[in-house]
Amino acid sequence: LVHGGPWGTRDKWEFQSDVQLLANRGYAVLQVNYRGTTGLGKRFARAAKKEFGRAMHTDLLDGVAFLARRGLIDTTRVAIMGGSYGGYATLVGLTFTPDKFACAVDYAGTSNLVTLLESFPPSWKPFLPRSWYPFVGDPRNPTDRADMIARSPLFRADSARSPLLIFQGANDPRVTKPQADQIALALNRRHIPVTYLLASNEGHGFGESETALAVNRATEQFLGKCLGGRVQPSVAANVVAALNAMLVRVDTIRVK
Repeated sequence: LVHGGPWGTRDKWEFQSDVQLLANRGYAVLQVNYRGTTGLGKRFARAAKKEFGRAMHTDLLDGVAFLARRGLIDTTRVAIMGGSYGGYATLVGLTFTPDKFACAVDYAGTSNLVTLLESFPPSWKPFLPRSWYPFVGDPRNPTDRADMIARSPLFRADSARSPLLIFQGANDPRVTKPQADQIALALNRRHIPVTYLLASNEGHGFGESETALAVNRATEQFLGKCLGGRVQPSVAANVVAALNAMLVRVDTIRVK
């Protein structure tokens, strides 16, 4: 379970509802404070520069390998899941290291680093040279742009093998809807199973309780089918209705 950010957040000993849901359904949950995570010193934070999709992902794989060496996990039944940066990391896992993960759950994840930065709100522009450009790349620079494309899951869709569950807010100003549309369509064209849930009234993070319950339901069903964990037999009718309203037929997506 990959945390977001990577700046301004880290995993620590505290209550997290998604961790508790997964544990309750019978899953062991691994949380890695990969390089770039804040609160662990400047050197550790700065180690993420231009390492999106590279060493930051290797940190996650090292965590999985650590558990495997100790016989604590079944390496054929490992899923990757996360939101925001964690969603990007999920898509990286699905496309860059497809042999490592049986399935993936992407929550507001970036599929194209170039269009991510190009779609940021105008109010963000003054801050990009001191934040995103040094760490991710400047899409105006041809060398950086090529490197960002190389680290974008969208352009590695041919490598994917495992099913994907996508959650996306239609009003997300940070990771916009086309990020989800494009990867869903690219995988669908390659006959990779994709379940795409779009919350019409949500942004970067789901705040409505009904939406959150629908997300939990979809997650437990998806992982239950993929990994074999417990699935609650039934849920309230309003949660089922919310889930049905969010479901997108991937073959109807039109990308400009």
